[in-house]
Amino acid sequence: MDLATLMLIAYRAMDDQVMHAMHQAGFKVTIAQGRLAQRIAPNGSRLTDLAEQAQVTKQTASLLVDALEREGMVERVPDPADGRARLIRFTERGQIASAHAMETVMRVERTWIEHLGPELAGSLREALTKLREITDPYQ
Repeated sequence: MDLATLMLIAYRAMDDQVMHAMHQAGFKVTIAQGRLAQRIAPNGSRLTDLAEQAQVTKQTASLLVDALEREGMVERVPDPADGRARLIRFTERGQIASAHAMETVMRVERTWIEHLGPELAGSLREALTKLREITDPYQ
């Protein structure tokens, strides 16, 4: 298999485990909502920035934010830097959900490190970090 497919398989396995843990904890989020939410900056993000980073249209991002808002995960607040703009930021419930997702990610990573061994896992992280230099326009 090519490298991209192998990376996608691991990524989707992580997604599946995170979504399962989120649902088990009572957080009703979809993978698409989660992918958008993971891009919310600590002090909030503009919808246009979230859409660009998630590689979806502004309309799609708006629908995902609407759904997260209905679940009590995010809120829209005025942007202090521009009174006309709004920021999307986590509510307390959203912060709890985000922390739960990150705990799950770290648990899965520990499992992967145990399986690969620390040296190979470190080499993988180093290689993927290096690859990010030419593939991630948002770094």
